[in-house]
Amino acid sequence: MTEVSHQQWGQVCGRGAVDLWVLTSPQVRVEVLTLGAIIRSVCSRGSDGQMQDVVLGYDDLEGYLSDQRYLGAVVGRVANRIAGGHFVVDGKDYQLDINNGPNALHGGLLGFNKAIWFAKAVEGGVQLSHTSPDGDQGYPGEVHVSVTYTLQGETLTAEYQAVSSKTTPINLTNHSYFNLAGQGAADIYDHQMSISAESFLPVDNSMIPTGEIKAVEGTPFDLRKPVLIGPRLKEVPGPGFDHNFCLSSPGDTWAERHAARVSHPASGRVLEVSTSQPGVQFYTANFLDGVTGKGGAKYGKHSSFCLETQNWPDAVNQPSFPDCLLCPGEKYLHVTRFTFTTV
Repeated sequence: MTEVSHQQWGQVCGRGAVDLWVLTSPQVRVEVLTLGAIIRSVCSRGSDGQMQDVVLGYDDLEGYLSDQRYLGAVVGRVANRIAGGHFVVDGKDYQLDINNGPNALHGGLLGFNKAIWFAKAVEGGVQLSHTSPDGDQGYPGEVHVSVTYTLQGETLTAEYQAVSSKTTPINLTNHSYFNLAGQGAADIYDHQMSISAESFLPVDNSMIPTGEIKAVEGTPFDLRKPVLIGPRLKEVPGPGFDHNFCLSSPGDTWAERHAARVSHPASGRVLEVSTSQPGVQFYTANFLDGVTGKGGAKYGKHSSFCLETQNWPDAVNQPSFPDCLLCPGEKYLHVTRFTFTTV
């Protein structure tokens, strides 16, 4: 049985109140903010029975309002990068704001992570909804979007839905940063990672996929069997992992599948992720640079990891990638589950 409660957490001048929702099961406790549909914390037990918060975040609302790293947030309208911030839909050119080198990232300067979502209780959780107007951040169509977080025992489920008045690219994900040793731990080098992917997407110097779908075999990206993150990071070119792992092939039917498993032997905590999305972006917090988080913790490079279940990056510009366009009369729907256990 999951207990659901909420309270006002803060006020944004001119925009209204931000509420904190709490989902509590016998095994896991989750905090969700109406700002950005943010997962503020996930407390789970280690093998010693002690609860630890394993999600990075901030002590107060101001931290989230000024945050530029998307800690815990739902990102959209399009997660990840769009090359040059440019795409063509129905013969019309669209130019988005550039906010990541030469590219557009995570929906724009004021993406879904900065919106205050409307919340209502559902059985075992909370449903958050948001309306993105036609032209928002340069995207076409009015989009109605919702994310429903439910907690059942050890499993937190995120179900995303959207409809649009015009054909628009859409790609929603949650950008939680995890450290299974606890959110204030220094790094993730002692975590073991496996990802159920036979291929990944190589990227160019600005982190845009080159278009190649490359087999993981014989590369540092072969995570099909558990590997220790610390030593493997030394083999990866660049500052760390920030790559899409292909969970399915273009044209595959919608189906939930196992995506990843992470374990932290010292605490005994395990996180397993399943999703109906065709990809997962494995990111090792390469650009956290001493951000002050909960309890005064300093979040640095490689202090956490993200498993952003999503469509493949820049799919709107790459015809061979899975389709990311949502047309009027269609419904965007996908589900991701995070299960927190111990070994």
